[in-house]
Amino acid sequence: MDKGIEIRTSPHLKRVVSVDKIMRTVVLALLPICAFAVYQFGLSALLLLVTTTGVAIWTEWFFARLSGRGNTVSDWSVVITGLLLGLTLPPGFPLWMAAVAAFVGVALGKALFGGLGYNVMNPALVGRAFVQAAFPVAITTWTPAFAPGRFTELIPSTLTLPFMQPIPVDAWVAGLQLDGWSGATPLALQKFQQIEPPITDAFTGMIAGSAGETSALLILICGLWLAWQRMLDWRIPVSVLAGAALTALPFWLVDPGHYPTPWFVLGSGGLMLAAWFMASDMVASPVTARGAVIYGLFIGSLTVIIRLFGGLVEGVMYAILIGNAVGPLISSWTQPRVYGAAKRSKADAR
Repeated sequence: MDKGIEIRTSPHLKRVVSVDKIMRTVVLALLPICAFAVYQFGLSALLLLVTTTGVAIWTEWFFARLSGRGNTVSDWSVVITGLLLGLTLPPGFPLWMAAVAAFVGVALGKALFGGLGYNVMNPALVGRAFVQAAFPVAITTWTPAFAPGRFTELIPSTLTLPFMQPIPVDAWVAGLQLDGWSGATPLALQKFQQIEPPITDAFTGMIAGSAGETSALLILICGLWLAWQRMLDWRIPVSVLAGAALTALPFWLVDPGHYPTPWFVLGSGGLMLAAWFMASDMVASPVTARGAVIYGLFIGSLTVIIRLFGGLVEGVMYAILIGNAVGPLISSWTQPRVYGAAKRSKADAR
């Protein structure tokens, strides 16, 4: 007691927060990002989000009914899956492909493992990984932001039917008479041409990219609000961003003409959205404080390694999926020793 130790009896719970309340709060944090995606890309982005969310909800309902678990849609977790999936896809992504992604994400990434609380990996990223492998051309076809007429007409590829060829993006953009449109995202420009667009464009969303990944500043604000509501472990997104910046820094210092600046790494691609809303998945991330930091640093570092030396311009999706896979191992390594228990020797561990 002389050292200021405060002894109290249990319980030590500060507040009772239900699962559905947590999930509703996350949905609220995602709504401004969704609204900006619709403002930036128009009706196609709106239909994309509606499709991924609607199919995800139906898939959840179908498998819950099939397994006799009752109505699990009401916990709102599948709404988050649908919204996040839609935000990670190109705005002109064909709707039938988006429906396939939502079905696979919920069926294989969640229902197959027993539903909420049992999924090994983030379901939205499972769905996106599937369509990236199945439809590599469509998922790397980008359209310009703030195109004229985006609220009165759809991007031609949006309603493309299976086995049909959409109108080429270049031909559609030529009809819009846009100046300076290159068809490449900032990550692609930097990786293949060593052209780094202004960082202000990446942070404010004045760039091409996936529907909800363009405005790093808006995502950061929404993520900080969610952390302030204590609905995520702030250590994870902070560690992801720190790991990415620290990994990119030495490469940039050695060869600034070839490698991106750390602030460009943080503001470009899907890193910001993934750090705050995907890596922080409560089920698929470590439960210990030290484990959360190691997990975040691992994801951030691996993202940059894939970006710089892999064949893909973006690596955060695979980094998080791999991080999900090693998350239980990290939790096991970082479990605190039980008070009063003897420390295990190497012989005991064997």
